[in-house]
Amino acid sequence: YTVDIEYTLNAFKKGLKLQTIIFFKDVEVANVTVELKRPFFRQAIDIMSETHHSKINLWNHHEPNLYDVEFRLYDNDQLIDCVGSYFGIRHIGIENSWLTINYTPSYLKMVLDQGYWKDSHLTPPSEEALLLDIEQALAMGFNGIRMHQKIEDERFYYYCDILGIYVWLEMPSFYEFNDEAVYRFTREWMEVIQQHYNHPSIITWVPFNESWGIPNVPINRKQQHFTKSIYYLTKTMDQSRPVITNDGWQHTISDIITLHDYKEYGEALLSCYRPIEELLNHQKTKGLPPRLPFASNYRYHGQPIMLTEYGGIAFEKNKDEGWGYGQMVKDEQDFIQRLKSLTDAIQSLPFCSGYCVTQLTDVQQEMNGLLDEDRNPKVPLEAIRAINEGI
Repeated sequence: YTVDIEYTLNAFKKGLKLQTIIFFKDVEVANVTVELKRPFFRQAIDIMSETHHSKINLWNHHEPNLYDVEFRLYDNDQLIDCVGSYFGIRHIGIENSWLTINYTPSYLKMVLDQGYWKDSHLTPPSEEALLLDIEQALAMGFNGIRMHQKIEDERFYYYCDILGIYVWLEMPSFYEFNDEAVYRFTREWMEVIQQHYNHPSIITWVPFNESWGIPNVPINRKQQHFTKSIYYLTKTMDQSRPVITNDGWQHTISDIITLHDYKEYGEALLSCYRPIEELLNHQKTKGLPPRLPFASNYRYHGQPIMLTEYGGIAFEKNKDEGWGYGQMVKDEQDFIQRLKSLTDAIQSLPFCSGYCVTQLTDVQQEMNGLLDEDRNPKVPLEAIRAINEGI
């Protein structure tokens, strides 16, 4: 088994040598030194040689195995620079309408995270604050985080790698569709992919959400072509992850079909999605979501289907401070019952292979988090875990 590593040197001259040492849990599994002939090159390193290691340790939610790497640069055999890094080995695929992780069908239980804090807003107040959000999501039984409309601090993805939680990376939306927006979005999206594609925790790319910035995508061919161009550009830069072209509805070409629905109770969700064929065949009938899952001229082709926004429950006591979806609940018991009703319904849908609850924390006027803005739980964390585990 080999690992491909790409190297780029900012300063290059003849006579440089680069040593790459790979460890797993402090045990050396590879040690390779090459003489550099150019500032950019790529090499495949065997990490299963008989003299070093004979087992591949895969990364996933349950076992977030990581390999450490040390790069040593020599000039005439004198060490002049040393850099440390890490990587995880895992495979993300799609098979029989399921997302697979390491070739195993995986049911995603995610929570939406907007990454706001009470005093510092979009800037994390500390490294510990980033870590706390991930730890509380795990404590509630979630195996994934959909980071919503934000490219988070690099340390967030590091801790997701370390702790083993799946991440959907979503690009912030632009406001108005025009040529300048197309240019800026494309350039910045390429930078985002290049900066983050080595994180094993990131399992999907989400360039667009709910047709924001592309409001006429259902019928406008220019906006449809743009979403397709971003899909194929993303696949050109990284073929290892699914791409969700327009999370929520009105998909053009997309590896996963995602739906957003804020019905209040599980019975309503079940009555809506039991006739899933009508929705997928572009038929709009009573009780179905307000927007169809596909743009015009696009149809379902067997992709995994997930409900990636639902819930958004708020307490009546917070009605003067902000809002939630549907009627507000009176107390903790009502909160738990409604969330359980919705989640049980989603888990019972045979076509559905994952979900995402809205949302991890309150965000300014949005009082519909599982935690408040100060990260205090509104209901016991173990109650949310029991719901996710179907108890």
